[in-house]
Amino acid sequence: MGSADKLESDDGPETLHPRNWPVPKGYANGMMGEGRVLVTGGIVGWDENGVFADGFVAQARQIFTNICAILAEGGAQPRHLVRLTWYVVDIDEYLANLRELGRAYREVFGTHYPAMALVQVVRLVEKAARVEIEATAIVQRSE
Repeated sequence: MGSADKLESDDGPETLHPRNWPVPKGYANGMMGEGRVLVTGGIVGWDENGVFADGFVAQARQIFTNICAILAEGGAQPRHLVRLTWYVVDIDEYLANLRELGRAYREVFGTHYPAMALVQVVRLVEKAARVEIEATAIVQRSE
């Protein structure tokens, strides 16, 4: 069994990092928490009027903002995120924009990095979408 290092606040999820594994950059190997589970559908980079942001990073930033709005509806914050699953139509576009993408991520979500997976897909339902993200958060129950 590996060790579980408590890296989050007491009311947020716990980051799991087995001993002697390389430290992941920009994501966690595992997360654990107890409370209410908040799950989003696939969120795309459009605003409340259904207008897509222009470009991969702009769409990702809008997705982060959209996820924050859903989290707020459930009484959660980005620090409660335990998993993000990314679907991209072009993995090379994702890799070419890592620096800007990381900056946008930190500006919206801060430095909390949940477990993440990235999958390239043939296309997304919304043809203008370059990326779609599903989010899972765990929110502590009120006492």
